[in-house]
Amino acid sequence: MATVLMPLPQRDFDPTETGVPWRVLSARGHRILFATPDGSAGAADPRMLTGEGLGPLARLLRADANGRAAYDAMAASAEFRRPIAHDAIAATAFDALLLPGGHAKGMRPYLESATLQAIVAQCFARGQPVGAICHGVLLAARSRDAGGRSVLHGRKTTALLKRMELSAWALTCLWLGDYYRTYPQTVEDEVRGLLAQREDFVAGPAGLTRDSPGNLAAGFALRDGTYLSARWPGDAHRFAHEFAASLERPTA
Repeated sequence: MATVLMPLPQRDFDPTETGVPWRVLSARGHRILFATPDGSAGAADPRMLTGEGLGPLARLLRADANGRAAYDAMAASAEFRRPIAHDAIAATAFDALLLPGGHAKGMRPYLESATLQAIVAQCFARGQPVGAICHGVLLAARSRDAGGRSVLHGRKTTALLKRMELSAWALTCLWLGDYYRTYPQTVEDEVRGLLAQREDFVAGPAGLTRDSPGNLAAGFALRDGTYLSARWPGDAHRFAHEFAASLERPTA
C-alpha cells in the first residue's frame, strides 16, 4: 500500500477536501502522512465546520454531514495529530502527493510556500501520482519545473471555477467581506494563465450537486497521466476514489 503525503497550512484548510480523501484512502489500506509548517496539528476553517457567520446560507455553503464526519474522524487520528514539519518533507519517503484546498486567508502561506512548491515540482519530475483539489490546484500551478514553467504547463486541469468563487463571494461579501476571495485574481484565472493554452482548463459539468459515498457520479475529477484534479468539496468523494484507484493500478 502507498504512503500519501498531504501537506497542510496551519489553519483554514477545507475540512471536506482533507477528511474525505483521508477516510477513503485509509479505508483502502493506504497511509496518510500529514505535514504542517511547524509540525504541530493543523485546524480546518472553523466556518466551514460550524457555518457560523454564513447566516441563512450556512446549510448550502458549509461542509455537509459527510464532510464534517470525515474531518472529525481524521482530526482524532494519530497521524493527523502527529504531522511532520514542512522542512522535513524532503528527507521523508512517500509515494504520492495530495494537495487539498481552502479559501480563507490562512491558506496563503501554504499556497505561497517555496518549500511546498519545490516538493510539488519534484513529484511531477519523478512521475509520482499527484492529486489537487480546489485551491490545491493553485499550489500545483505555481510550482515550476526545471525550465521555469508551471508543472501544469502542457497538462489539462480543473480547479475551483470562477463562477463558483465569485458566486460565494457575491452572496456573502456584505457581511464577510473578502472571505471567499483568497486573492484579487480568481483561482481559475490564475491557473488558466499558467497553462500552455487556456483551453487546457476544463470546467466540467455545470451542476452543483455534492457527491457522496453512494453517489460518486455527482462529482467531477479530471485525469492527465499521473495528475488528478477536482474543483470543490462537492467533488471530494469522486476525487478520493479516483486517486486511490491510481495508487492501486498495476504498473506495466
